[in-house]
Amino acid sequence: MSLLHVALVSEESSISFSELTTVSAALQKQVLQDYYPIWGIKATVNAFHTLNDVPIGTWPIVIMDDIGEPGAEGIHEDKNGQPIALVTFDPGWSLTASHELIEMLTDPDGNRTMPGQSPKKGQGRVEFLVEPCDPSEDTRYAYKINNVLVSDFYTPHFFEPVTAPGVKYSFTGAIKKPRQVLPGGYLSWFDSVSDSWWQETYFGKRKFVNLGSTGRLEGSIRSWIIRRTKPYYKKLEPSAKDMQEINAGVKSAMRSRSARADLWRDRIKELTGRR
Repeated sequence: MSLLHVALVSEESSISFSELTTVSAALQKQVLQDYYPIWGIKATVNAFHTLNDVPIGTWPIVIMDDIGEPGAEGIHEDKNGQPIALVTFDPGWSLTASHELIEMLTDPDGNRTMPGQSPKKGQGRVEFLVEPCDPSEDTRYAYKINNVLVSDFYTPHFFEPVTAPGVKYSFTGAIKKPRQVLPGGYLSWFDSVSDSWWQETYFGKRKFVNLGSTGRLEGSIRSWIIRRTKPYYKKLEPSAKDMQEINAGVKSAMRSRSARADLWRDRIKELTGRR
């Protein structure tokens, strides 16, 4: 697969460009160090001030103060069918951006499925929508890169028929067996017998939800799923403890970067004779 390009871009947002670049650097590291060795998909992630600055051929993840509708965050399609993600600028925005990035790279068209045994008794083989962050999307399963909170994601082993020793089912190891949905997460699949899309959700308690048939579909399956999941979707929000740890880590990192920058400036003065 060719190298993909993703833009983290501020549009009608009060986010500082410094924070935007800090998160984009963490997401770039996540893609290259954590995601690429598992899924074999490589991408660049760069920050841009506005959509006007985004190069042609780059998929945008757009950070906004108000995306117009609660629960509308997710990957959608532009008029040419290319992916575009919307993320609200709030305390959990880096986790949401990481979630959307991983799923954008894994399934840019929003229609990729994998076969497997249904979690619902009475159903046989079904087709799972490939959304690697949904089953373990809750903040308790997230991890940090450069003090930036990013999302856990499942591996291709997630769809295997049985649990095997030594196999990793998600990057952090939070998912312990194939097709496991953790508290705060969900999993979507199509059952051809009932001609319906189903979900196993774990918002408060575990249950199965029949989303019905797509009928004549306009747009991707993913967008259709997002619209029907939205009424009960739990927004990703770090806890107060998470935020305290993140803020402390950010302040510590800022002190280190500032000290390093002063050393670089001193060296530049030496090299340019401006001392």
